[in-house]
Amino acid sequence: MTDLLRNPSLTPQFCFSTVALRDFLRISRGAVDDSITQNLNALVTPAKAGFDPKSTSVRTPRSPHKQIDPQSCQTFKDQVLFPSWQSRSDVLTYCAYVATSPDPSDPETTLREAESLRDRERVVNERLDPYSGRYFPREARTEQLATLLRQERGVETIVRSRTWGLVRERCGDDIEDADTALNQWRDKQGVPRSAK
Repeated sequence: MTDLLRNPSLTPQFCFSTVALRDFLRISRGAVDDSITQNLNALVTPAKAGFDPKSTSVRTPRSPHKQIDPQSCQTFKDQVLFPSWQSRSDVLTYCAYVATSPDPSDPETTLREAESLRDRERVVNERLDPYSGRYFPREARTEQLATLLRQERGVETIVRSRTWGLVRERCGDDIEDADTALNQWRDKQGVPRSAK
């Protein structure tokens, strides 16, 4: 299932199917980012140090989050977090190219042209009908896709920022920005950077 999440079949039909596109993004975010606290908690191994009998004699305030082993954190980031972010970046970038390319196979092209022709033939008399001047042309599916991608990029920025804040807090990472961390991982892996 994780391979399916990381490598969807990138075709224009995938991008224009907003249900498939949104489902991929939702499932990918849910598997990693939305459950980041649980994913990080799973990296903590409390029994590693062994039980200290003296720990029961003194009440010590419990810290809300235990620091995670740096090697476990790095493995999680390299094998789970950054590949998930990269796959979503790849999908968003590809679909952005699709949204900005001409779409000769748009099924509503003739319908939009007919509506536009009817609009040019209309008689507008706003004195008799104040709403007669209204005309809202249908958007092409590339325009609808571009709008969806703008929204999803905004969501992605928020999700990554929140996730990276928790990773920094629990793993003690020095890098301030999620995009900087992802770009450093890309450079290490030899993965080309996605255009925004």
